[in-house]
Amino acid sequence: MLANIAGYLQIQPWPPEPGLLFWSALTLIAGGLIGEVVFRRLALPRIVGYSAVGLVIALSGNGLEAGQMGGGARLIVDLALGLLLFELGSRVNLRWLRANPALLWTSAAESLLSFAAIFFTLRWLGLDTKVALACATMTVSASAAVVGRVASELKSAGQVTERMIVLTALNTLYAVLSHRLVLGWLHLDAAGEWVQGVAQPIYTFAGSVLLAVALARLVAWVARRLELRDENSVLLLLGLIVLAMTTAQLLNLSTLLVPLAAGVLLRNTTERPWVWPRHFGTAGGVLVLMLFVIVGASWSLEALALGGVAALLLLLARGAAKALVVVGMASWSGIRTRQGVALALTLTPVSGTTLVLYADLHVTHPAFAMTVAPIVLSAIAIMELLGPIAVQLGLRLAGEHQPRRRAAAQEIK
Repeated sequence: MLANIAGYLQIQPWPPEPGLLFWSALTLIAGGLIGEVVFRRLALPRIVGYSAVGLVIALSGNGLEAGQMGGGARLIVDLALGLLLFELGSRVNLRWLRANPALLWTSAAESLLSFAAIFFTLRWLGLDTKVALACATMTVSASAAVVGRVASELKSAGQVTERMIVLTALNTLYAVLSHRLVLGWLHLDAAGEWVQGVAQPIYTFAGSVLLAVALARLVAWVARRLELRDENSVLLLLGLIVLAMTTAQLLNLSTLLVPLAAGVLLRNTTERPWVWPRHFGTAGGVLVLMLFVIVGASWSLEALALGGVAALLLLLARGAAKALVVVGMASWSGIRTRQGVALALTLTPVSGTTLVLYADLHVTHPAFAMTVAPIVLSAIAIMELLGPIAVQLGLRLAGEHQPRRRAAAQEIK
């Protein structure tokens, strides 16, 4: 018997090589522990801890190669962002925009000026027009994932919180649409096929809206028959969103636009308020944690060395443009200057949305994507820790956050 054991040990590789499941479990443990330490000891959002784990992975040289997400990583990012965007969209009341058109003008102006500031900053640095244009479309929007999670953890409510959600949803929509137009233009420029260059953005937009309508109606149908806060109903809701995300991937539609539009449609075609369970249950919480770890690991020291300076200038120009518009139009839209400053701070994060837009670019134009990768991925790396902190500072400046002890006590209950 001992001889058999010895023989078995001799044929096994040594040292043993841990598989994907081992590293995934280790990442979840590290992310969960560091997130709690950051939240309870430093009074910072948990996602700062999640992102810190990703940054350590990137610094160790084991991050995503040039931000390229494999099948598993891309699926996790799409599903987690799908949940967060759906939840964010379900809080956007379009009637408010009709009642306060200044808010819609603020959204359009801050997105347009941010786009122009990024584009002309990169052109001033001597970068090609196509590179500047692509970077502008990918980094113009605030991170819906960061905004949604920080607001949820702080239990924030008020004028700044609601405006932050609406402006983030709208400029995410602008970013997705403009990015698809840029992809169509790049295809037209490379292949000279104007029909496909024009048809591709139209197909993506129309198909995504149709799928969003189907998702919104299915959720509304389920809600009329089941209590959505029930554990089994949450699983059903999660399954519907996962099905919509995988369908969007199969049909080459926008995995950002589908859940966001579905949430907006659901909120504005029904009278009932929609309040979802935190992270859509445990499975959703795991996806959110992994999302921020993956985004935090989507850069390298080489990329930072090549594009760090350009990314920093891009972020400064972007932040200044957003602040100029939001603060300048604050009184017209019905808030005080202090609230305008707070709102501008909450719109600074760059995170998962930008990474997904970059991944879409890499799928269709891999060679061109490599030229913009250092700038885009450096921007993500710089803001991965600073973005959540900026949102927290903005909400605290507005006085709309719930005291940390009270929030922690409610979570324990």
